[in-house]
Amino acid sequence: MKKTYKIDVDCAVCADKMEQAAKKTEGVKDCVVNFMTLKMKVEFEDGADMAAVMDRVRANCKKAEADCEVFI
Repeated sequence: MKKTYKIDVDCAVCADKMEQAAKKTEGVKDCVVNFMTLKMKVEFEDGADMAAVMDRVRANCKKAEADCEVFI
C-alpha cells in the first residue's frame, strides 16, 4: 500500500536525508520525498502496520535531520 504525507523541511539536501532514512526503515518498501511539493510518498511492505512504521520513519528522519517534520 502507498500513502502520501505532508512534510516540513528546509532544503533539498535535508529532504534527501529524510528519504534515505525512511528507505532504511523496517516496513518501508520504497519512499520518495519531493522537496518542491513538500510531500513524502511511502510504499509499505505487505502486512506492515502503517502507524507503527510511520512512527519509526518519523524517528529515523529526526535522527537524520533534526529540523524536519512528517505530518501523520
